[in-house]
Amino acid sequence: MKTYLKIGVTEAGCDEAGRGCLAGPVFAAAVILPANFTHPLINDSKQLSAKNRETLRKVIESNALDWAVAQVDNVEIDKINILNASILAMHKAIDGLKKTTPEHLLIDGNRFKNYNSIPHTCVVHGDAIYQSIAAASILAKTYRDEFMLNLSSQFPQYKWDENMGYPTKSHRQAIVEHGVTPYHRLSYRLLNPDTQLKLPIDFKP
Repeated sequence: MKTYLKIGVTEAGCDEAGRGCLAGPVFAAAVILPANFTHPLINDSKQLSAKNRETLRKVIESNALDWAVAQVDNVEIDKINILNASILAMHKAIDGLKKTTPEHLLIDGNRFKNYNSIPHTCVVHGDAIYQSIAAASILAKTYRDEFMLNLSSQFPQYKWDENMGYPTKSHRQAIVEHGVTPYHRLSYRLLNPDTQLKLPIDFKP
């Protein structure tokens, strides 16, 4: 993987996790790695086992010049849409960088909004190309998974400890049988169009 895009420039890699989920927040991370940093296992988080992601999370947090993780909840996602929420989460993660100010932002994907006066470069599949973006994808993914695992104990019927909120068959079936929770994204197509969505009596979106 490439270490950086611009030589001699402090770069922060940014990525998100959870865009395609039916429930829970979208998480994002920003990571600034040392210019000479390298690790053979670092890759797009989707290509890694859960065990390797957890191992790499510790490596990244202990070796990064700076890092931060942020989230935007499902209520805000429903208000501003998932693209804007993902970008907002990345902005919030960059806000969280306190030790080092990036001079350039490497963004996974093809859409972003200017953050202050810091120039940025969008890279499609950047988490498989640049170490800093891959590191951000690992932090965003592990922190989001941790959030959903903790939440799953309150709502075991949705099996978030297995699907992390993604639209699996069992997750959709649980929505049919039990309705939605306060953590579901109501702007998403939670069920097939001909299936009536059931809301709990005390549900307040």
